Amino acid sequence: MLELRGVSAGYGSQTVLRDVDLTVPDRSVVTLLGPNGAGKTTLLKVAAGLLRATSGQILLDGQDATGWPPHRLSQRGLCYVPEGRGIFRELSVRENLRLQAPSGRDREAVEMATEAFPVLGQRLTQRAGTLSGGEQQMLALAHAWLSNPLLVLVDEVSLGLAPKLVDQIFDYLHQVTTQGVALLLVEQYVSRALDLADYVYILKKGRIQLVAEPAQLNDEDILASYLGV
Repeated sequence: MLELRGVSAGYGSQTVLRDVDLTVPDRSVVTLLGPNGAGKTTLLKVAAGLLRATSGQILLDGQDATGWPPHRLSQRGLCYVPEGRGIFRELSVRENLRLQAPSGRDREAVEMATEAFPVLGQRLTQRAGTLSGGEQQMLALAHAWLSNPLLVLVDEVSLGLAPKLVDQIFDYLHQVTTQGVALLLVEQYVSRALDLADYVYILKKGRIQLVAEPAQLNDEDILASYLGV
């Protein structure tokens, strides 16, 4: 579904990703782990078209998508849920949901989203920026349900949330994957991410250090990915 071949990228003169190869097979979940500053968010931004790669190739569903802008990638089935709640804070919950929906399905989208996240149904007229952190994350994640994507990129979905809300978020992500959607996940809760994953990549200093299935990882591998030992 998504393939990065020899991708390098960065900001100005600073190189963050160095010759990265990564594959997200169709209908699979890939978890990307690594210490802070490893380049995980940069990789997602490159895949979503928000940051242009300085070298390498990006393929989406088998088609060369190198250099495509975000709206074109979105039209071809890619959905990006960024770190920090990707919502329109000044608009109401209802308006956010209708904006996330495909053309002509905005009213239906409200029903679909509130079925997945009932609490949003109680907040439809509320300004999105006044929601709790967990509710804002649910609103952002609703995009992955409403846009009928083939691939969802999710960055630190549980950041700052209480454990009970984390459970709800991961239940929702599992529900999304049962619909045949591929998922590339950056997540701080390693055990939860591994439970969901089919494949794991460990990124360190902008390079892929390890590719494995979750069962092949041991505590030493995970420790090394986070502490750099």
